[in-house]
Amino acid sequence: MHAIHTTGSPEGRRALDRLFTRFQMADRDCRQQVAEILAAVRERGDEALVTYTRRFDAPHMEAVQLPISSVEMEEAYRLVDTAFLETLETAIDRIRTFHEREKEDSWLQTRPDGSIVGRLVRPVDSAGLYVPGGQGGSTPLVSSVLMNGIPAEIAGVQRRVMVTPPAADGSVNPHLLVAAREIGISEIYKAGSAWAIGALAYGTESIGAVDVIVGPGNRYVAEAKRQVAGQVRIDMIAGPSEVLIIADESADPVHVAADMLAQAEHDAEALAVVITTDASLPPRIVAELESQLTELSRAELARRALAEHGLILVAESLPEAIELANDIAAEHLELQIADPWSHLAAIRHAGAIFLGASTPEAAGDYLAGPNHVLPTMGTARFASALGVETFLKKSSIISYTPAALAADADHIRALARLEGLTAHAASVTRRLG
Repeated sequence: MHAIHTTGSPEGRRALDRLFTRFQMADRDCRQQVAEILAAVRERGDEALVTYTRRFDAPHMEAVQLPISSVEMEEAYRLVDTAFLETLETAIDRIRTFHEREKEDSWLQTRPDGSIVGRLVRPVDSAGLYVPGGQGGSTPLVSSVLMNGIPAEIAGVQRRVMVTPPAADGSVNPHLLVAAREIGISEIYKAGSAWAIGALAYGTESIGAVDVIVGPGNRYVAEAKRQVAGQVRIDMIAGPSEVLIIADESADPVHVAADMLAQAEHDAEALAVVITTDASLPPRIVAELESQLTELSRAELARRALAEHGLILVAESLPEAIELANDIAAEHLELQIADPWSHLAAIRHAGAIFLGASTPEAAGDYLAGPNHVLPTMGTARFASALGVETFLKKSSIISYTPAALAADADHIRALARLEGLTAHAASVTRRLG
């Protein structure tokens, strides 16, 4: 970790410019590979799924093995311990309680002339939940199951389909299966990467097509979601995970370094940035990074991420730091400052905001309750966390009485004629007495 600059220096401005413009699409090779995979799945269905799964995940996969069987589910429960089930129950309760507040109601407006307008809120019929394999199944991303599946359940989605890549022996980590069953998901398939997204979008002999596809994944998953968007709804096109920490003189370098490393251990592309108003803090953070790296299971991965994407900037004031944070629009924004609540109103753009020294980003990943599927690459300027609304659609309701139509007729016809749509105008005229 060596990139330390002041925000006003030429190096600092260049670093900030790179942050402001970090949104990027997949490269041409990735786009082409994904297009070919999607076309194969659309044309050949299960045969394509099995071919790609054999090539990249489980060499002996057969089509009949794609769905998780009741026997596999029963075995999964035998393989997890009571402590896991207790933690799972707590996480489910927290996430479900938070997302219950996101439910939307249909509504109507009745006007004095008797016309009625409104909005009908309904869930989609089906949703596909992509769950990454996690190092060949050895690090099961249980939180992804919960964060994607629970909001869909609360929205009222009747059919929730989970897809996840199998391990080399064709199995799925039992913790993932138990987590899915505990939130009511029973339709689970062994398929990963872009071919799983294709199956969810187009349908195959084994996997029925869905209306919404959500969930994180690698660049092939993200690109596949981008290419099928429009035929189905997607939650977002996610980039590398990122954290921005605003720190003042009250910040503990131990905590700041720990949270940078928590982000850096995701992958080599992860972004960990600090903006501090205390010029004495950066060297103390760097010292802590070096010390704490020695204790990590993914130390080399984290070290590479910090070397390539780590950054510490020294700002002149908290208002400057916060305005820069708004321009960066990070996925995770931590306010490790003396009085974070007094500055919350100034934050306009962030996927999730973590207030105070006792609030690590990891709490939001697992147990706090809000969703951890968040906009990245600066898209927090216009995008939101995954939530219940991701699985809802709204239909407009319009009802006129004869008197109400007569009252509005001249205005409707005037606008229709202005647009050259005489049949529109006539459809009103023919209803008038």
